[in-house]
Amino acid sequence: MKTIKIMIIVFGIAGLVCLGVKFTWAEEPTTVVFLTWKPNQPEVWDTVIHDFHQKNPGIRIKVQVGPHSSTEYHAIVAQRLKNRDASVDVFFMDVIWPPEFANAGWALNLTSRFPVQEQNKFLPGPITANTYHGRIYGVPCYLGAGLFYYRKDLLKKYNFKPPESWEEMLAQGQVIIQGEDNPGLYIYSAQFKQYEGLVCDMMEFIWSNGGAVVDHKTGKAVLDEPAVVNAVAFVRDRIIGKAAPRGAINYEEPESLDVFIQGKAVFHRNWPYAWAVANDPKKSKVASKIGVGALPAFSGHSSASTLGGWQFGVNRYSRHPEEAWRFIQFMTSHETQKILALKASLAPIRRSVYQDPEIQKKRAHLKAFLPAFEKARPRPLSPVYPMISQELQRFFSQAIVERKSDLSEMATATSMKIEKLFKLGAMIQK
Repeated sequence: MKTIKIMIIVFGIAGLVCLGVKFTWAEEPTTVVFLTWKPNQPEVWDTVIHDFHQKNPGIRIKVQVGPHSSTEYHAIVAQRLKNRDASVDVFFMDVIWPPEFANAGWALNLTSRFPVQEQNKFLPGPITANTYHGRIYGVPCYLGAGLFYYRKDLLKKYNFKPPESWEEMLAQGQVIIQGEDNPGLYIYSAQFKQYEGLVCDMMEFIWSNGGAVVDHKTGKAVLDEPAVVNAVAFVRDRIIGKAAPRGAINYEEPESLDVFIQGKAVFHRNWPYAWAVANDPKKSKVASKIGVGALPAFSGHSSASTLGGWQFGVNRYSRHPEEAWRFIQFMTSHETQKILALKASLAPIRRSVYQDPEIQKKRAHLKAFLPAFEKARPRPLSPVYPMISQELQRFFSQAIVERKSDLSEMATATSMKIEKLFKLGAMIQK
């Protein structure tokens, strides 16, 4: 009986074919592998990827999650791309990686897919960070930038407006501390441990004094110029152990934030994520008592923030570059960026999202973030940036810890080392 039924079906189909009826067999969806570090809100990412599947039934995203540590995650991504692992299609990059990945030939050139008119819809800093030798190798997903948090209740109590200069911050802080008569209260808290965060913080002091690590016109390292040396001296002589606790030389983001949310600092430097933590009454003693804005600058100069954030790259050896690009377009669209801002508190990279009425109502603090985001600057762009960073970390740490050190001499020696690294980077560029 079973055989007869099968024969009937077969002959029936054959008959329909003879009559000119065409059959379309369902194709298997294309699987796109997205390699990412461990996100803070995985359920939000699951939601937006589900939305992508609903709108793109021919593509399925397979997420492979690496460690949360950017250093450990970098090692995994680099190894797989170095091995020309075609099973990875899309990968997440930290903001300092695009030159390295582009130069190594791991990241696909996206210039033809991501033209200038589309780039202009994004904030400028992330676009610069993803550009290498005039070509673009990554698309920003969300950004970070150094922000200035302050106790708005204390500033109001003493009739102060948020300080615009570092000198003004110290003067206001001194008045507040004397008035509060609290020996456990400090003026400032930030990240001064020897790690990448120290580079970010110190670059902000240097830039806001008109200095730089490298003169991009000449290609020379300029750490020994007065603007740089004076900014570093300011941190050593007036911040460490004075405006900030001596223990700040051991602070990364969590430790420095804890000082602020415990009510032990008037001013604080951190990334956008700190806003939600500082306003959580379960975690913070200063919830609803804080304000945020752009970092101060030295007199006569402009505020500057170090750029942070994450970007999408496409594996140069991917078998599915077009499907990978469709996924990136979706993840960086206005609608998805809005969801990430509302549900994951991530800072959008599209300008239009900041003008969205719902964002302005439910994420009003993003308006205060925007000036810092617009001025955010990338760290030195080089395929050997990790090596450059190690030299900068050593210099900055020694400079602010050893009070009797000769800053000019140290800066000159470090500049020479960095110039050699830039030459090395130029030699290995393809």
